[in-house]
Formats: sequence, structure tokens, C-alpha cells
Amino acid sequence: MQFGSVDHPQDIDFSLPADHIDTSSVLFKSANKGQPNIFVGCSQWSKTKLKGFYPVGTKDPLTYYATQFNSVELNATFYRIFPPETFTTWYHKTPDGFKFFPKLYQDISHWKRLKDVDNVVDDYLYSAVNLKEKLGTLFLQMHTNFAPKDFDRVEDFAKSWPTEIPLAVEFRHTDWYNDRSVADRLYDVLETYNISNIIVDTPGRRDLMHMRLTNGTAFIRFVGANHESDYSRLDEWVERLKKWKQNGINDINFFVHQNIEKESPLLSAYLIERLNTELGTNLKIPKKDQNQKLF
Repeated sequence: MQFGSVDHPQDIDFSLPADHIDTSSVLFKSANKGQPNIFVGCSQWSKTKLKGFYPVGTKDPLTYYATQFNSVELNATFYRIFPPETFTTWYHKTPDGFKFFPKLYQDISHWKRLKDVDNVVDDYLYSAVNLKEKLGTLFLQMHTNFAPKDFDRVEDFAKSWPTEIPLAVEFRHTDWYNDRSVADRLYDVLETYNISNIIVDTPGRRDLMHMRLTNGTAFIRFVGANHESDYSRLDEWVERLKKWKQNGINDINFFVHQNIEKESPLLSAYLIERLNTELGTNLKIPKKDQNQKLF
């Protein structure tokens, strides 16, 4: 992922901002007193991108990937609508408990920009639901230039989204979060329709660290800088997630990206090991016998 990349990450203040004032009340409403559902994964299972992750001779990357991780952020679905049979194949290649988190097709978000998209959404969901219980939260990523002047489109889309399918939304135009009146209106819509507010932690766009949850699900897209600070950043996230667990969060969906994606599995493994230690989870640590820090 190139979004928010920088040339000199050592010059960035990566400290996590304090929670938005309303996040604690949202978590209180979710009222989960047990262990949250936690899914950690990469953005893809490509052998080309995740170089060095797959054993020599691996014939089916997804089948192997699913033995190491419990989830994947499915970015391929942004570029085209796959037929139902493809989703069915993916379903059968993965074990019980594995989940896919597909990105909505770009025709919805970038071309039509949420206007007159009902038929496209129906076509997309007709295929995606073939993942059955392995279908995690779908997510909508809007273009950086999609601004609050089109707020009505967001509200109409939220109203029309089928309530039985979990949805998360990522906005990239700075005014969605840094114009107080717009942000408050947006949070109200997302809460009303039980839509998760994605947090993007990327080096060059610290303005997007709103730390505002809108339901009991934290959906975090973490972009490393291929720098030693990536590990201390993840340490901070573990502390924040521990706090959110204590406050009653239901689900944590955390996906790791790198500009050089071959390092994503290693960072993910580090995060999972820290979550197991600090949150009391028992998640598989990918390729545990080969894990070591890069820096």
C-alpha cells in the first residue's frame, strides 16, 4: 500500500492520539465482558507480493496462508466482481473459523461514488455471500477526493445497506474528520446504521487517526514504514486494544500493510505474539519457528 508513504519515517511522530471522547461510551454500549473476536491478517495471499513467506513448492497460496492466519483483507475484490464460484472455491480452501474481509468494488466507491449503485451492490453481494459464515466485515474505501459535499450520498448508502451484513467505511478526505460539524454528523450516521468507522494508521496521513469507534468493532488498517518504528507502533496498538477490551469491545479486525509487502507477515506475527501475551488470546503465530525482527 502506497497511501500515506513517506521518505523519512524517522521524522514522523507516530504516537497514538487519545481516544475520541465518545469512543468509551460506544464500547460501553457493546457491553462485551468476555474475550473479543480478534482477526489479524495481511491484505492478500499473493506469492509474488509475500516473497519468502511460502515454503518452496507451495502450489496453493491461499490454502497455505489459511494455515498461518485466521483472516485476510481481500483487496482483489476492489478491482472486479468475482463470480459466485470463485468465492465458493475460496470458502472450501480455508478452515473453519477463517474469515475474509472483502473491499467493495471500485465502481461503487470511485466511479459511481455511491450514486445509483444499488444494482452493483446487489451483484457484488450475490457473489460475496457464497463465503457464508466466513464472510467477515465488508469495507468501503472512498477516494481521497470524495468530500463532505456529497454527504447525502453517504447517508443514502448507509440507509440502503442490508443490516445483516457487517460494513465498515474508510474516508480519506481530511474534512470528514477535521471539520467538527461534519465529523459529528458522520459519526451519528455510522452509529445509527451500525457501521464501523475504519482507522487508518499510515505514516503520511496522521490526520486520519480519529480514534473514533462507532460500534463494538475496531477495524484497523495499519501501514508500516519499513522502519524499526513499525514495531513500537504495534506495541502502542496492543496497549490501546487492551484498553478497548477492558471497555467491552466485541471485535478487533487488524490488517497489516507494508510498502514492501513481503514484510507484512513478519509484522503480523509480531503483533499476534504481543496480543497473545497482553490480551490473553491464543492466536496462531505465523511461521513461529522462523520469526525474527527485521530491524
